[in-house]
Amino acid sequence: MGAMMSANDVIARYGAAMAAGDMAALRSVLSNDAVWHQPGSNQLSGDHVGPEAIVAHLGRFMELSGGTFILTTQSVADAGALVSTTVRFTASRADHPDLDQHGVDVFRVAGDQIAEVWLVSEDQAAEDQFWGTGQP
Repeated sequence: MGAMMSANDVIARYGAAMAAGDMAALRSVLSNDAVWHQPGSNQLSGDHVGPEAIVAHLGRFMELSGGTFILTTQSVADAGALVSTTVRFTASRADHPDLDQHGVDVFRVAGDQIAEVWLVSEDQAAEDQFWGTGQP
């Protein structure tokens, strides 16, 4: 057993898995009872619990955007078990203005896994409109 990973190391592992689209690596960095809090009032909003549900949730971003969803991490700061990242995210959908926003993602790390994630977007109303309700 090596030294325990820092919270920043855990988030770096998450970022690398996301960038590579490596779902197995992504699952391994999420605790069994991890909670992903997706803000807003759109078809992706709500709490997603557990690695399988979270990976499926993230897959829906790609599905709905025809594979165009891109998240870039711009900076990382930590306060013990809490890590915040500033991000830029873009996506395209037919019949919608393109999504291009900045946001802050906050992670709570427990041990060497992510236990909880909160997301804050600069324009939630525009993001809700982009993803839509899923209703015709």
